[in-house]
Amino acid sequence: MHVAAVVTKLGARLGACPFQATAAGYREMLEWARSFGDLRHAGVEGTGSYGAALCRYLLAQNVQVIEVNRPDRAARRRSGKSDEVDAKPAARAVLGGRATPGLHP
Repeated sequence: MHVAAVVTKLGARLGACPFQATAAGYREMLEWARSFGDLRHAGVEGTGSYGAALCRYLLAQNVQVIEVNRPDRAARRRSGKSDEVDAKPAARAVLGGRATPGLHP
């Protein structure tokens, strides 16, 4: 299971949606994300491990993939683990330049 979040250029949250980590789930996620407009960049956590298949799929669909750093573990323990909560800062990290461009399998 992955969670996608869509934000505006100013970082405002437009939506978040869970999807299965399968080819069908990736297609559904991309269709959902594109329902908000043109999708040019996607921040993905773990492009070399659990996010690798999603990364490959997005690249094949001409979406630039940007490696997003994992959230601070201490902060996650304090607030509780939540993929939806993690997805929003990941999207904002892409906008704010706090992600690592160009890293993908």
